[in-house]
Amino acid sequence: MDATEAAAVLARARQGDSEAFRALVERHSRSVFRLAFRMTGNEQDAEDVVQESFLRAYKQLGRFESRANFGTWLYRIVANCSVDMMRMKQARHDQSRGDSLDAAVQMPAAGTPGPERLAESAQIQRRVQEALGGLSPLERAAFTLRHYEGRSIDEISRTLGLGTSAAKHSVFRAVKKLRISLAPLRSSPGSARLSAERSAGSQP
Repeated sequence: MDATEAAAVLARARQGDSEAFRALVERHSRSVFRLAFRMTGNEQDAEDVVQESFLRAYKQLGRFESRANFGTWLYRIVANCSVDMMRMKQARHDQSRGDSLDAAVQMPAAGTPGPERLAESAQIQRRVQEALGGLSPLERAAFTLRHYEGRSIDEISRTLGLGTSAAKHSVFRAVKKLRISLAPLRSSPGSARLSAERSAGSQP
């Protein structure tokens, strides 16, 4: 679907065409699920966020400004739904964090890893998820948008409804906490150290 076709589909969806909105869902579902999964660290939570996000988008479509980018607008909804989800779980002191540790971020590895490397990679992924789980919802959202999605500080501030300074400090605090949490991995050999440092990201 090129830009002209996408604009036409969006226009029909704004007029109440359910088939056109379904086409928008199909076009963006993979990218928004990836964002929701990286933010929540849990597949089921990510699916719930995606469903809620598309529901909100459908209800608010009439207020969407056609000159804006639909993908960016949708990302903002997904990011805020993810933050709402994490805050709700945090407030309820949800004990399901162990489930989210198994849904580790996939890290590419060259060649076919042996048993030792697989065990090491699994350990790193668990430690990274544990570290991410220790962040506040806003810190995790800001870190995900910055270091996984490659968003600028300005984009993060608009997406999360923060001032530029607050967005920058959220990323900085997240990186600082992750570096402290992952410090023990820096003393381990080879790929463990490299993966830990990549996962912690860099200062904005």
